[in-house]
Amino acid sequence: MISFGSEAVWPSLLNIGIALAVCAAVVALVVWNSRRRGSRTVALDAALTLSGWWITLSALGAVVIVVKAFTVDWAELHGATTVFLDWPSSLPCSEYGDSTTTMLTCGGTELSDFTVGNASLGLRLLAAAAQLSTLALTTIPAVVLALICFHTLRGRAFSRTVTRALVGGAIAFGALGVLSDLLNGIAATTGLREALPADSAWYPQTYWLTVTPLPFAAALGLLALAAVFRQGMRVEQERAALERETEGLV
Repeated sequence: MISFGSEAVWPSLLNIGIALAVCAAVVALVVWNSRRRGSRTVALDAALTLSGWWITLSALGAVVIVVKAFTVDWAELHGATTVFLDWPSSLPCSEYGDSTTTMLTCGGTELSDFTVGNASLGLRLLAAAAQLSTLALTTIPAVVLALICFHTLRGRAFSRTVTRALVGGAIAFGALGVLSDLLNGIAATTGLREALPADSAWYPQTYWLTVTPLPFAAALGLLALAAVFRQGMRVEQERAALERETEGLV
């Protein structure tokens, strides 16, 4: 995620533009290096290199998450809870429809991103498991892309390995999507229950668990792509069989 803040919109847009330009420069450097080596598959080379970096950074991130779970006494939680925080009374707002001027409508937000200090080892491990599942979920596209590029560069684009990788990626996407949503919600509520006394007005009485449909949509897309590659593999096999029959006749 790339984020910048400023009093005006243009400095933030400029900073975002600079960050995107740096990313584009990295891609251009990879493409230039591929062209310099005389490669005829520049796009595939660049995609394979960038996905490799993505996987490497994710692996380093996973190591950091695991190390933090055992070396720090706090836990970072990112999940929906039933604790709803009203806006502070000092923030001027009005109930809906009771103002004749432009004004905020009073509201609030659920407590979903917070840190628990002096957390138990169990809570830290649970938070780490939630973070690892989210990290693994976001790394699946890089793994699938790397496998497709690797086998395509070696002339095996329509192979069983690629098809199985796509099907496996679809299954992993669906499973990790559900697991990530559930673990983050469970960890967040568990963190609040550990930090707050049971008689507190803020103590969450229930676990608020949500599963988003986006991972299932991504899994469906990977399955459709696997079907396309499977069809391509069938066409290649039929072509190879036809060539063998033709050579036999000759």
